[in-house]
Amino acid sequence: MDEQIKILLCEDDENLGALLREYLQAKGCDTDLAQDGEAGYKAFTVNNSYDICILDVMMPKKDGFTLAHDIRQIKPDVPIIFLTAKTLKSDILEGFKVGCDDYMTKPFSMEELLYRIQAIMRRVKGKQNDKGSFYKMGKFGFDTQKQLLSAEGILPIRLTTKESELLALLCENSNKILERSYALKNIWVDDNYFNARSMDVYITKLRKHLKADPSIEIINIHGKGYKLIIPEAADGNAKKG
Repeated sequence: MDEQIKILLCEDDENLGALLREYLQAKGCDTDLAQDGEAGYKAFTVNNSYDICILDVMMPKKDGFTLAHDIRQIKPDVPIIFLTAKTLKSDILEGFKVGCDDYMTKPFSMEELLYRIQAIMRRVKGKQNDKGSFYKMGKFGFDTQKQLLSAEGILPIRLTTKESELLALLCENSNKILERSYALKNIWVDDNYFNARSMDVYITKLRKHLKADPSIEIINIHGKGYKLIIPEAADGNAKKG
């Protein structure tokens, strides 16, 4: 990696945790290891400067899903990767519902884990280096840099990284079809089944955020993707500032 990143690794398997920490440190990552969910939460509250969190799902004292939720209360946009032996679709979808950026089932390649960390951090770094954009959608204003969705009369909504990236793509293509494969490859890197289901979850969340303005809607285009409808955009696009 070009720059050292700080990782919080939570893994209750002592041997696997030690191996992962040793590997990641050898690759230039400053990695702290916690062996249960409560220890992981304590580590994050003491030092919330972590760039990314890697969380085992099945941990004593506090499971990975609960820990992810608690971490996001402190730092909403920190990237999270789940590690788990579970392969049920319901478990994987639950991980995406709580806002994870990626999900790996055991056993897995440590090289692949490093690749996924690097891919996520490239996206985060690219977003941070972006000058940012502001979109006007009906009664809503969307600041992509601050990840804030605001409108008069309601409290500003701080979006997660995935929500912000997806809404930005929809705004760029408002009143046009945003193809599923294009969005998946741009945001999730891979357009596999689980990532596609994850995107469906985020679309549902965005619809809830935007429901205060009935003139705006996100519709499904069967077999193709989604379309953000903004009737008042005369030029066919969300107004960009």
